[in-house]
Amino acid sequence: MPDRILVVDDEEAIREIVASMLTSAGYSCKQARSGMEALAVLNSGEAFELLLSDLMMAELDGIGLLERTKEKYPDMPVVMVTAVHDISVALAAIRNGAYDYLLKPFEREQLLATVSRAMENRRLKVENRTYQINLESLVEARTHQLQDAIEELKRSYDITLEVLGEALDYKDRETEGHSRRVTAFTMAIARQMGVPKEQIDTIARGAFLHDIGKMAIPDSILNKPGKLTPEEINVMREHCYLGYKLVKKIPVLNEAAEIVYSHQEMYDGNGYPRGLKGQQIPLGARIFSIADTLDAITSNRPYRSARSLAVARKEIQDWSGRQFDPEVVAVFQKMPDEVFEELRRAIGAEDYPSPIPPAPKSKGHSASPGAGAAPPVL
Repeated sequence: MPDRILVVDDEEAIREIVASMLTSAGYSCKQARSGMEALAVLNSGEAFELLLSDLMMAELDGIGLLERTKEKYPDMPVVMVTAVHDISVALAAIRNGAYDYLLKPFEREQLLATVSRAMENRRLKVENRTYQINLESLVEARTHQLQDAIEELKRSYDITLEVLGEALDYKDRETEGHSRRVTAFTMAIARQMGVPKEQIDTIARGAFLHDIGKMAIPDSILNKPGKLTPEEINVMREHCYLGYKLVKKIPVLNEAAEIVYSHQEMYDGNGYPRGLKGQQIPLGARIFSIADTLDAITSNRPYRSARSLAVARKEIQDWSGRQFDPEVVAVFQKMPDEVFEELRRAIGAEDYPSPIPPAPKSKGHSASPGAGAAPPVL
């Protein structure tokens, strides 16, 4: 289909001559006798590859026509036709967006050469725009593919972490299901604090893997029924650093590794392994510390029965400012019991207790804190 050109001039003879020259060169032409008529033709929906317009016309001149068409039809080049004494006006038109101008009188070769250059310019503009659109679409599609791949990789990591957590449960039957519960509690408190989702995901991974270093602790110490010797306590305490070294090797878990390293730190600086204090302790570890104690108190152990949420709340409050960050404690205390009860049910725990009196103090090394007793440091 031949390229279409709209020829605009208030002199019919000139329109006919120009249209004839262009038609003989293979173009399809339509004529308009004024700027207003040209606008009407364009606004009717007809498409043109080029607008060839006289500069000086009644009603609406070439400059006015240019101004009204350049934004609506950005791909359509405009060539102005003018007399020699209007050259400064023609140059102004080019500065305002016209592609070129022709001086009257002009030869057929001049007309066709100018039109050919204008058409080539239009073709390059359209191709460039199409390329940009296609490139943007390709980039968007590849970005979605990359995001999907990253999400799939994250899911794979999470499955791997889940397997590691289950492996730890098999090794330490005494706290089976603890990692899942404490992770759920930690996430619930973090959400209540308004922590961003991406950070919560990191905190959750750190919480889930907090005890992964215990896999490197000898079973004779990990599962010892009685109290540990001072030497055994020192070995047990190494699980924080051992877990940190293990998790740190996985790039996506760099931040989570810090929570693993710090999960036994205390707010007043009396924790281990580094004796971090206050804000030096990662936020995820400060939140986890409360969730960990909550689960320890409200879960059954071979050496004692589970105790109530009320007992756990009192114990955590009593240790606010010492073991626990007071700001996190304040948020935790405002959360309804139902939140934690529902999380236990959702995870599948069947040992959630009714409110009962505190059990006697444990004889074993894994005891959780009772009323008035300091939280465990193992």
